[in-house]
Amino acid sequence: MPDSADNFPLALYSSAQVRQLDASLIAAGTSGFELMSLAAHAIWRALRQRWGNASELTVLAGKGNNAGDGYLIAELALRAGWQVKVLAVGEPSALAGDALLAFKQAQAAGVLIEPWSERALLDGVVVDAMLGTGLKGQVRAPYCAVIERLNASGLPVLAVDIPSGLSADTGQVLGCAVRADITVSVIGLKIGLFTGQAAEYVGCLQFTDLQADPAVVAAQAATAHRLAKGSLPQLAARQPTVHKGQLGHVLVVGGELGFAGAALLAAQSALRGGAGMVSLATRSAHVSAAHVRIPEVMAAAVASANQLLALGEAASVWVVGPGLGQGAWGRSLLSAAAINQAPQVWDADALNLLATGCVSLPANCVITPHPGEAARLLGLSTAQVQADRPAAALELAKRFGTVCVLKGAGSLIADPDGQLHLCDRGHPVMAGAGLGDVLAGLIGALLAQGLVPFAAASLAVWLHACAGERLAVKGVGLAASDLCDAIRQLLQEQSVV
Repeated sequence: MPDSADNFPLALYSSAQVRQLDASLIAAGTSGFELMSLAAHAIWRALRQRWGNASELTVLAGKGNNAGDGYLIAELALRAGWQVKVLAVGEPSALAGDALLAFKQAQAAGVLIEPWSERALLDGVVVDAMLGTGLKGQVRAPYCAVIERLNASGLPVLAVDIPSGLSADTGQVLGCAVRADITVSVIGLKIGLFTGQAAEYVGCLQFTDLQADPAVVAAQAATAHRLAKGSLPQLAARQPTVHKGQLGHVLVVGGELGFAGAALLAAQSALRGGAGMVSLATRSAHVSAAHVRIPEVMAAAVASANQLLALGEAASVWVVGPGLGQGAWGRSLLSAAAINQAPQVWDADALNLLATGCVSLPANCVITPHPGEAARLLGLSTAQVQADRPAAALELAKRFGTVCVLKGAGSLIADPDGQLHLCDRGHPVMAGAGLGDVLAGLIGALLAQGLVPFAAASLAVWLHACAGERLAVKGVGLAASDLCDAIRQLLQEQSVV
């Protein structure tokens, strides 16, 4: 998502919540047709700004309010001297209410309206006003054929409110979906525009609130809130007399034979994230390498749960799981972590072992599953998790009584009370090994410095994603360790001064 997204509202709504917001605005004195007209004018401005040299417009219209927007956009284009036609994919006879009024107004203005057929021609800029936010279930005929035809056309596409076929609630493609160049969302931002598969279909997202009364908008409950610069949790300012003992002691537990790198990355991240002290409990074979690579980290060999418990007495936060493995050594150390009362971050193999039921999660934890790990924890398939990421994150938080970070495109942070944050930052160069270990260490560092779990997880996810964006200018080949210095710089920029 571009930096301009930080200027968007923070609240993210479900389709039902947006309908309720729309109804509240109408009840407050703005008619539905007036809202539709305001939307059409805003979308028409966005279209002209993007394709100012164009002179042809094709509107693909369905049979709901989304189609009403499309008919009014067609009328505006016709009045501006463009060559315009509406291809009615949904029968105009099925239109009702404000959408029917919009159809009649466009028809009276002389807009060419033709029924969709396989022989219909798509010309110029195409406006997708077919299915909107009310879609439930898979896209059916004839819409699926129209969408396939549109995606293969190579023509510029503007989607009204949301690309047809994309779920407004989950970001899941419901069989097929329009690939838009621009999506103009109106009244309220839909959560499905920011997670799941949305990034491949939305294109450049723009938003217009239709001059809605802020008081009415503020009264509407939201599903989630975006993390954005200026609204992030912040660490307290460091006093001139601060010392390392006041900044927490993070203990990283992991690094089975052959997997030392994951634990070292988590320890390095905890150090660069500002923890006062960092220790590493790992296999004896890795201690020398840890001392050489990160001399500031106190690396110790542990072979049993009792040794780990003794070492962990001095730690204020544990980060458990990076490179832990699922063998006897990893299981033994995890059993020790499970009875320790310090705040903890469980990642990677700690989550895989948790999913087997061999251990219970202690209180004050943050879990950081990717979709595959989330699926194992919930007893679902990865596809089922990805089909409704917000629901999966909330269920994990509720089931385990903890803060959950569900990683992936549009990472989600949920707590047991139903609070949900979404991070729409990040970059495809971040698709690589070790980045989750860096995130786990960073969450641990922020916990050690006094943030509560939900705030620590939210700030860490945002810093981690923005660090990836900042480094993306250098191209592909991002190494997980590259993030640490960028995170350090971003953390300083976000700190209270």
